[in-house]
Amino acid sequence: MSEQIIMPKNISKAEKYDLLLPQLKSLLEVEQDIIANLANISAALKEVFDFFWVGFYLVKDDELVLGPFQGPIACTRIKYGRGVCGSTWKSEKAIIVPDVEKFPGHIACSSLSKSEIVIPLFKGNSVVGVLDVDSDSYDSFDGIDEEYLTKICALIKF
Repeated sequence: MSEQIIMPKNISKAEKYDLLLPQLKSLLEVEQDIIANLANISAALKEVFDFFWVGFYLVKDDELVLGPFQGPIACTRIKYGRGVCGSTWKSEKAIIVPDVEKFPGHIACSSLSKSEIVIPLFKGNSVVGVLDVDSDSYDSFDGIDEEYLTKICALIKF
């Protein structure tokens, strides 16, 4: 696969994910560097879905540390159990937040972010990071996003 995502216009969200998955799989199969792969996943998701912010936080000691991302400047470090990302790390489960202002302890990296989904990244049985996706619209994420973003995260080899 060339380093280009092929995506027709005017198709459903699920159809976009269905077309994106094999393209990302091909891209990740030829590259071993984790940072390069996380960067390309961030870029592909931003390009295909025009998310406000998409990126990764990686577990380092007792914090999540900002990794590759696309979008405005972000929070650099997040404590275990804090905000949506830290809560996902702690629960080891995806979290969908329709309105970030209503999430207890939400960390506002940008006041423009209105809804969010965070997916845990695993190495074996341990969470080693999270995929964080923000929208500048309320209620942007649903079970389709959770299902497919989880599948995308499962492609990542740490």
